[in-house]
Amino acid sequence: MNQTYYDATTKMEAKGVDPEYILGWQCGYLLNPAREEQRLTEAYSAGYEDGKARNTDNFSNWI
Repeated sequence: MNQTYYDATTKMEAKGVDPEYILGWQCGYLLNPAREEQRLTEAYSAGYEDGKARNTDNFSNWI
């Protein structure tokens, strides 16, 4: 398991980050395809972009 992925997910969950952001971040981090357009949310999209960039600096915006 990737320790960075695990640590970031655990930290976000503990701080009460929006679950949509967490799911987006996880999918982006793992380079999974994004959700279909009708299921996208602002939080998911922001998380997806941060995850793709391996960025953990913005999740506090989604608490």
